[in-house]
Amino acid sequence: MSFPEQDFVSLEEFYKMRENTERILEYIDGIVFMSPSPSTKHQRISGRLHAKLFNFLEGKDCEVFHAPFDIELKNDKMEGTKIVVPDLSVICDKSGLMENKFVGVPTLIIEILSPSNQSHDLVFKLNLYMQYGVNEYWIVNPMLNIVQIYSLNDEGQYQQLDALKEKGIARSEVLKGFQINLEDLFK
Repeated sequence: MSFPEQDFVSLEEFYKMRENTERILEYIDGIVFMSPSPSTKHQRISGRLHAKLFNFLEGKDCEVFHAPFDIELKNDKMEGTKIVVPDLSVICDKSGLMENKFVGVPTLIIEILSPSNQSHDLVFKLNLYMQYGVNEYWIVNPMLNIVQIYSLNDEGQYQQLDALKEKGIARSEVLKGFQINLEDLFK
């Protein structure tokens, strides 16, 4: 994750910037963030998770979307415009699906760390997703082969459900029955 492109840009300027780049850009209340290009390992992990989630959700009410797909976070308690591009988003309330984005709060978000975006996903996005009410947040660290799973508790705060390294079964609390073996994920 690079430093902001500029101090402050309008939403209109943000969309113009997007038209002139292949990079993944995110917009948080007037500040533009640029994501690094994903590594080969990142892409493999993302592909495995997407395939597993896609197959698991087949015929169910929820749907999985992979980057690049805009999520415009919206809820009644929060102000501002936040457009993020998570690696994977599971959307169960499809009323917010538009032609090119989702407006609302996904049920589950998975972010796969890159060396340059660790603090952004581990701290900034964790807090952002918690404030907006994303029920479950997975952070996958391909450098250390770790999966951390956070779930909202009754007070609206994230509690860590699990932290697995290299082996074990990562299980979703919000998608009952969804699980993935870490050895298969990181092979």
